[in-house]
Amino acid sequence: MERVAIITGASRGIGRATAVRLARDFSAVALVARTPDALAETAERVQAAGATPLPLVHDLRQPDAAGAVVAATLQRFGRIDAVACIAGAVSPADLFALTDEQWNDGMALKFHSARRLTIAAWDALKATHGSVAIMSGTTASTPKASLAAVGTINAAILALAKAFADRGIKDGVQVNTILPGSVMTDRRLTMLHGYADTNGLSIDAAIDRFATEAGIARFGQPEDIANAIAFLFAAESHWITGTAFRVDGGETKEL
Repeated sequence: MERVAIITGASRGIGRATAVRLARDFSAVALVARTPDALAETAERVQAAGATPLPLVHDLRQPDAAGAVVAATLQRFGRIDAVACIAGAVSPADLFALTDEQWNDGMALKFHSARRLTIAAWDALKATHGSVAIMSGTTASTPKASLAAVGTINAAILALAKAFADRGIKDGVQVNTILPGSVMTDRRLTMLHGYADTNGLSIDAAIDRFATEAGIARFGQPEDIANAIAFLFAAESHWITGTAFRVDGGETKEL
């Protein structure tokens, strides 16, 4: 059966892992990111996994990018069955250090890009009774001054996804939020290298210390999140909607 997915942030990390994982379940995957070379590598992996890739180089902070992504996907494949909004690296600066520019950039790249893309794809998703997954994070429920923009924007995404899910009940579109915990992406590894250098630790010791402090057996891998998204996009999971799906290895201890 022909099924088409759009993945943002597809050039690395969770976005790339999700694109490769969904290539097993979808016939085609539109890949969206800002970096052409890295996106081309993802496209090769998607093709090797069995799906037709459509690399689309766009900066989703730009208001017209979402519409262009949807138009290109429909022109090539004629349908959209799923959208995974994963793009969005938000500044980890402290609450009192964040500038207006950093706040606005985080909102544009993570919140508004997901909002615009979901709206742009909505009619196509209605036609296929499709699915949307929007990336948030466990910091939405555990805000800290040291990660003020991250937690605030993630919390706003929870409310946004709930609103889309409410409309989706009538329109036949499934919408959920993904809340990853501590996942070992390139960005996190860079941060851990800096921590190790500052504290005179090996990188392995730094990784072990952070995992222990987080109360988890290990850091998550991008594939852990990709598998959760694939589960939500499966036909058998379509009744799961309006849910904040936490994938954190038990790090969050609240009910």
